[in-house]
Amino acid sequence: MINQLWATVVAAAYWTMLRTGTGDMESNARYYSRRAVEERMAAQRAVTETARAWHAKLALDFAERAASACSSACAATDSPPAALSA
Repeated sequence: MINQLWATVVAAAYWTMLRTGTGDMESNARYYSRRAVEERMAAQRAVTETARAWHAKLALDFAERAASACSSACAATDSPPAALSA
């Protein structure tokens, strides 16, 4: 489940980044995506089961936030500007 969610998050973040032409500032989607990877790696390195479970939970939380941020950004860029829609 985490692998499928992660693949979706990465693809959506990359697509959003290409469409919006993000500059120097890291977007929310990119930040959450990066943090999900970091926590997933921390879970794999964890020595105790408690630490592994905690990092896995954080990774899932960040992946869900990234997916939400990507869907919000994609929805905002899919609509035409107000001046063009009138």
